[in-house]
Amino acid sequence: MKHPRQALLTSPVPLSLSFLRLSRAPAALLALCLGAAAFAQAPALQPEVEQFTLANGLTVIVKPDHRAPTAVHMLWVRVGSMDEVDGTSGVAHALEHMMFKGTPTVKPGDFSKRVAALGGRDNAFTARDNTGYHQQIPAGKLEDVMRLEADRFAHMQWPDEEFTREIEVVKEERRLRTEDSPRAMLFEQATAITFLAAPYRRPIVGWMSDLDAMTPNDLREFYKRWYVPANAAVVVAGDVTVAQVKKLAEKYYGGIPARPVPVRKPRTEPEQDGMRRLDYKAPASQAYVSMSFKVPKLEPADLMQPASPAAGAQPSPTAAASRDALALTVLSAVLDGYGGARLDRALVQGQGQGNERVADSAGASSGLIGRGPQLFVLDGVPAEGKTTQQVTEALRRQVALVAREGVSEAELNRVKTQWVASETYKLDSVASQARELGSNWIQGLPLDGSARLIAQLRTVTAAEVQAVAAKYFGDDQMTMATLLPQAVDPNRKPRKPAVTIRH
Repeated sequence: MKHPRQALLTSPVPLSLSFLRLSRAPAALLALCLGAAAFAQAPALQPEVEQFTLANGLTVIVKPDHRAPTAVHMLWVRVGSMDEVDGTSGVAHALEHMMFKGTPTVKPGDFSKRVAALGGRDNAFTARDNTGYHQQIPAGKLEDVMRLEADRFAHMQWPDEEFTREIEVVKEERRLRTEDSPRAMLFEQATAITFLAAPYRRPIVGWMSDLDAMTPNDLREFYKRWYVPANAAVVVAGDVTVAQVKKLAEKYYGGIPARPVPVRKPRTEPEQDGMRRLDYKAPASQAYVSMSFKVPKLEPADLMQPASPAAGAQPSPTAAASRDALALTVLSAVLDGYGGARLDRALVQGQGQGNERVADSAGASSGLIGRGPQLFVLDGVPAEGKTTQQVTEALRRQVALVAREGVSEAELNRVKTQWVASETYKLDSVASQARELGSNWIQGLPLDGSARLIAQLRTVTAAEVQAVAAKYFGDDQMTMATLLPQAVDPNRKPRKPAVTIRH
């Protein structure tokens, strides 16, 4: 990842980010072949998808794709680090590790061995909003992995000594991915002061003190509370049929007893009324600065509405904020959504005001959809001889330039063409299709949520982009985090992991 943002501990890309970092060459090729204007208006390809709910409340989503004899099976649980409480941060991620440690019929560590013996591969991930488990296997082995996953979901158990060993792996993962990385530590601490009440303030991997104090029963209680059928979805994509998957889902998941999903209490982030600042000192070769601005998010209900509502239709109470969230997404793409975008040209190539190169890298991203509050982030690494203050000023100048002069239709068409291209090229991977469907379900979006999002983004105007650039980038809603490099000990040797990291 370009930025050390700890949105996920492993690979799946949330919907709010998947449109910001696209493969640029395919979009350009399609635009050249079809004509940019025509391609930008082309409807996204949407193979048929079906969704049904078992009697116990488990959601099942099936997307047949018969181009290759392979299938992807994913189990999504709508629980992540945001559902934890203080004192047990990291429990969702630790539980993800322990889900590989056995059931009454599968010995600790045997789950992955069995998947490998089927000719497949498997892994898992923990995010703020969810936890997921996935396998890619020959299509003929689908029943085997559904049996394994349903057994694990319903009957997870392990002895305390397995936890004692595995929690050390989790701690080593924290050391390797966070504590050994100055930018990751900066991000972790900046997030903790950006949010006060919102649960996104806690790191996904957990605070080390919480991991030190964690007990096996902390994980067991979290599992019993949240791993219930009505809080989970099974997604299957690939060389399968809906009837086949439905039969297997009923056979292996249908017998899991239904239980109510715990009531989630609101943890609303209070209004921020002044800039927050973090200066973080650490051994590093380069400085770095990040500015995070609180911005609205797209509400799923608003995505359900037509991109161009009928005359006289009453907008939802959140419609204006959702519309701003879409415009902010377009703004981030105009600033940093393709090679040679505004930030790259002005700050890195030195083609901006004064023709002065101030940064080795500069970026922009905007949260769009999530269970918690979202941020728009501007960041950069100063070029040699430049300061973080100069980078900060240059980044804000580019946003102010949009607020003052707007953006061109050519810029809008370019980013919209890329988004439409992504809808076509994602179909090359059944794993990507399954991840997208699962992510949409987690956020409460319909099966065609991505196509709806593209349709809404294509209606965003230059005036709307200009308006949000003028609205959301004041000091009062900003958290500024600066990495202040300290001398690196030349005698310090790279630390070798004490245990093997599974991810």
